[in-house]
Amino acid sequence: KSIKWIINCAAYTAVDLAESNVELATKLNATAPGNIAKVAKEIDATVIHISTDYVFDGTGDSPRTEDMEIAPIGVYGVTKADGEKSVSENAEKYYILRTAWLYGWAGKNFVYTMLRAMNKNPAVKVVADQKGTPTFAGDLADVILKIISKENPIPYGIYHVTDLGETTWWDFTKEIKKQGIDAGYLQNKDCVVNPCTSEEYPSPTKRPEYSSLRNLALECGVGNEMRDWEIALKEYISKVED
Repeated sequence: KSIKWIINCAAYTAVDLAESNVELATKLNATAPGNIAKVAKEIDATVIHISTDYVFDGTGDSPRTEDMEIAPIGVYGVTKADGEKSVSENAEKYYILRTAWLYGWAGKNFVYTMLRAMNKNPAVKVVADQKGTPTFAGDLADVILKIISKENPIPYGIYHVTDLGETTWWDFTKEIKKQGIDAGYLQNKDCVVNPCTSEEYPSPTKRPEYSSLRNLALECGVGNEMRDWEIALKEYISKVED
């Protein structure tokens, strides 16, 4: 059977390490998506390429829509933006899905890291001056399935796909603590979640201060059925295994 869909979830996502591994980040985030797009065009397949909120600079205080100008900061953001361009220039049929603060069942993620940290330590310190939208990978996968299963294809192009609402990493962690306790996963109920500024948590890369996305194209093309981030988080934590 012929290949009809190619879903590219691969990326160099180590934001800080990307600053010193520019060549590898470029190969994985920019060059590879372009090559995938070229192959897709040759075999008449449709590409679904996963991108990120990091293509924006993190300024302002209102959610970004798909038609807004991008302005990436840092190697990770720049290479992901280049990847979007490579896909759009080399494939005729493509969907670029920008998501943010993603966590899922496999691999490391912020939710699992914080649950473990809170179980082992009397206190944790979390950045409180960066705002965005936590997104459960299962919800992103549901959107991908909807795109694929549509009898009449939705317009090709860029779509924002995040869960609904916005929060800071600090408030996100406090909700993780609350739900972790409710689910019986978090035994150390007395762990204190302290806020800190980005300056107190230095890193090689500047993080976007505000990176909320609005799923405008999704609302118009597929139907925005994404859940509130707190509801998605509850499902995730209820099924976390140690």
